[in-house]
Amino acid sequence: MQQQHRQPELVEGSLPVFVFPTELIFYADEQTSHKQVLTLYNPYEFALKFKVLCTAPNKYTVVDATGAVKPQCCVDIVIRHRDVRACHYGVYDKFRLQVSEQSQRKALGRKEVTATLRPSASQEPPSPRPQDEERKVKEQFADSEFFEQTAFQTVSRPVAGGPSLLTVLLGLVCMAALMLPTLGEQESTVPVYLHLSVNKKLVAAYVLGLLTMVILRT
Repeated sequence: MQQQHRQPELVEGSLPVFVFPTELIFYADEQTSHKQVLTLYNPYEFALKFKVLCTAPNKYTVVDATGAVKPQCCVDIVIRHRDVRACHYGVYDKFRLQVSEQSQRKALGRKEVTATLRPSASQEPPSPRPQDEERKVKEQFADSEFFEQTAFQTVSRPVAGGPSLLTVLLGLVCMAALMLPTLGEQESTVPVYLHLSVNKKLVAAYVLGLLTMVILRT
């Protein structure tokens, strides 16, 4: 009797995660660098779901902060820096990519990617020794917390306040014009000088139609 092949149980946090690049550098004076792409690879025989966390989620917009990667495939995660200010120059932030199996909630693996904003590519600081750079990053993130990164934040639109007073008054004038007698009518108690020609009523009807469209769109 053949035994079924079962996938070995994975320990939480033990699965290697493959992400490129491992560092994101944004330049304030280069608009094109404000958008970076992280590529998450899945070399395994099973599908993975992922989640993107960040130490400073308010500074970034992440497209598809959660998702899935098919076996032996990859997915691109777009990250945009949306708070490009001088006070953020040289500050290190971190993104954490957590992966798990589709049917499980525990994180099988994680990978952290550093992100920093610099004033200009032409003003690159001298490269420090790897030991000094690593110590600086570790000191900054000693007590850091990771927060869920919203996938996409829509820009709020002001609520329309309805048609303006001028629009309403103009609409009432047009309606009153259409209710007046047409020029030439004999049996009318309305004074003759208030009788309107057909052309004037057509203009009033046309303007009233335009105002109605404007009101419906607000």
